[in-house]
Amino acid sequence: MTDLDSAAAELVAALKRRGETLAAAESLTAGLVCATVARIPGASAVLRGGFVVYATELKHELAGVDEQLLAEHGAVHPEVAAQLADGARARCGSTWGLGLTGVAGPDWQDGVPPGTVHIGLSGPSTRVVRTTSETGDRDMIRTASVGAAFSLLREHLH
Repeated sequence: MTDLDSAAAELVAALKRRGETLAAAESLTAGLVCATVARIPGASAVLRGGFVVYATELKHELAGVDEQLLAEHGAVHPEVAAQLADGARARCGSTWGLGLTGVAGPDWQDGVPPGTVHIGLSGPSTRVVRTTSETGDRDMIRTASVGAAFSLLREHLH
């Protein structure tokens, strides 16, 4: 079991104990959050669903991110991550929503360097964004982003 699988198993167990659920709207991770949680036995009790919103317009159409925000700041912005999390939570009817947007590389996007990641968390009395700077190739950045998202959620479950 990888470190990421262990973190996912810990989250599934914690969410089950609390009777809570999770959904995600993912851009740079393209479903890796949901896929990692789904690998854990019993995940169906806590994973409501999610959206892969790789294309900018889908961030608005599927997750409800404000079009003006996207037009003014681009897809890689802290408030976009927050709105992705809100949208996942609302549209999937979950206790918690995660929203991830960033640049996996190798090229810059909208003036933002590779490795920049914004993670939004939406939950009961919670709306927070964490920005991280990850290093490595695309897979390493995407994997580290999932780990950072799990860590952010875990902090709010304790």
